[in-house]
Amino acid sequence: MIKRYRILADYHQFYLWDHGESPDAPTDYTEADTVLRIKTAPFVIVVQPERNMEVPVTVEIRDEAPEVALDAWDHVAEASLALPSGKLEIHECTGGSIDILTVPAGTYRVRAHHGGLRTLSDDGLDGNDHYRIVLWPAPFADIAVLKQYVDPSAGS
Repeated sequence: MIKRYRILADYHQFYLWDHGESPDAPTDYTEADTVLRIKTAPFVIVVQPERNMEVPVTVEIRDEAPEVALDAWDHVAEASLALPSGKLEIHECTGGSIDILTVPAGTYRVRAHHGGLRTLSDDGLDGNDHYRIVLWPAPFADIAVLKQYVDPSAGS
């Protein structure tokens, strides 16, 4: 299953969570969390896009882990998400629910791909950044960064 969305990434975030649990998104952020661009709490994953605007997001649900292909992406991170209800909800930070997808109940690995991060305007309002989220059934594992983005303007 592949779905495409335009998601308002208000406060530089949107959520994937278990619809049956309707969890609270975490609010305690550290600098390390923002560098990872992904954060977890029970039954929720926070994806942290670069822009605080509407961004294109593709969500793909697979039966097994995809190949790791990093070349086309600026940042790639993974985390685990429990979906005991079998209902994956995609939710904006302040705008509400975007979609609810039915999946087999269980634990999933979520790989968040961030692309086009170097295309952002100086004010961060415009750009061609895009995001791909891939989920597949997998045992729980800690957050892992497969490719770390380093903002070239961070040192200036």
